[in-house]
Amino acid sequence: WKDKTVLITGHTGFKGSWLSVILKKFGANVIGFSKDVPTEPSMYKIACVQDGITSIIGNINDSNHINQIFEENKPEIVIHMAAQAIVRESYKNPGETFLTNVIGTANVLDGIRNSEGIRVVIIVTSDKSYRPKKDHSKYSEDDPMGGYDPYSSSKGCAELVTACYRNSFFNPTKYSEHQIAISSVRAGNVIGGGDWGVDRLIPDIIRGIQNESNIKIRNPESTRPWQFVLDPIFGYITLAEKMWNNGQEFSQGWNFGPTQDEEKPVKWIIEYIKNHIDKKMNLEMDMSIQPHEEKYLRLDCSKAISKLGWRSKMNLEKTMSWTLNWYTEYMKGNNMEEFTEKQIDEFMAV
Repeated sequence: WKDKTVLITGHTGFKGSWLSVILKKFGANVIGFSKDVPTEPSMYKIACVQDGITSIIGNINDSNHINQIFEENKPEIVIHMAAQAIVRESYKNPGETFLTNVIGTANVLDGIRNSEGIRVVIIVTSDKSYRPKKDHSKYSEDDPMGGYDPYSSSKGCAELVTACYRNSFFNPTKYSEHQIAISSVRAGNVIGGGDWGVDRLIPDIIRGIQNESNIKIRNPESTRPWQFVLDPIFGYITLAEKMWNNGQEFSQGWNFGPTQDEEKPVKWIIEYIKNHIDKKMNLEMDMSIQPHEEKYLRLDCSKAISKLGWRSKMNLEKTMSWTLNWYTEYMKGNNMEEFTEKQIDEFMAV
C-alpha cells in the first residue's frame, strides 16, 4: 500500500474513517471524497482522520466533479463506500436513496471507465442486497439480488450496475486489454467504536447514555450477523491486494460476514451492554408499527475463506468488549486518534 494512491468515497463515515486510518498507517496516499461529515459527533473528527489525507467535499451524483477528481488525483485503487446507509431513512426519502446508491455508483464506475491508471475497484454494498429467502438459509454470492425495502433494493441495484459495468467494459476475460479489476463486497451489521449513525442500535444506546434520555428499542427479537468493523475492512484490504496481483481471478462479488456462527438477537446486545457498562440506561420498547426490515440475515463466507484466506477474527463477546472500550475511552475524554490506532495494531496482532 505504501505510496499507492487510493480514492475512498464516503471517507467521513464510520467504516470510511476506519479504512482511512488503516491505509494512512500503511503509507498510502489517501484521497477522500464525501458530501459532508454525516454525524455530530463523528469518528472522522474525534480520531483526526483528516490529518495526513486529501479530503474533498462534493456530491457523488455530480459526475463532472467525480471525473475531475479522477483526472487530478489519478488513483490506482478506488474503494466506493459513499451511500445513504440507513433503512428507515430510505422509507422517508426513497428517491434520494436510489439516486445516491444507484446513480452515484454508476457515476463512479463511469468515471473509472473514462480514466487511466486505475487497477483495482471495490464497490461496497450490503448483505441486504440479496432477495430475501423464506427458509432463512445463508446467502451465497450467486444468490439473486433484490431487497424488500428501498435501501435494500437500492443496494441490490448497485450490485446489478456493478455487474453490468464489469461485464460490458471491464470483462475479466479481456483483463489483458483493460487491466482493471472490479469487485463488489457485501457485509452487514458492522459494529465498533466511532459509529454515531441514526437508527443504529449501539449508537442509539450510547447517545441515550450520554444525554440521559430514553433509548427506544425496536425489533428485540431480530437476529443479525453482528461483526467487528475491522473484520470486513481487512477483508476488503485482503481482496484489494489479491486483485492488484491477479485482477482477472478476483473480479467478482464477495461476502464478508461473521464466520463463527454467533448470530444473536438485538436483545442479547442490549443485555451485554447493561452488564458491562457502568452507566444508567433508560430503555423503552418501541411498540409502534415499524417499517419492514428482514428479521434474519446470514452470509455464507466460504468463498472468502477458501479463496482469500480470510476469516473473521472476533467473536461477538470480544466485538462488544472492544466496541464498548472505544466509547468508554471517548467518554473519558482520552486521545481517540491514539486509541483507534491501538485497536488496529492489536487487531492485526490477533
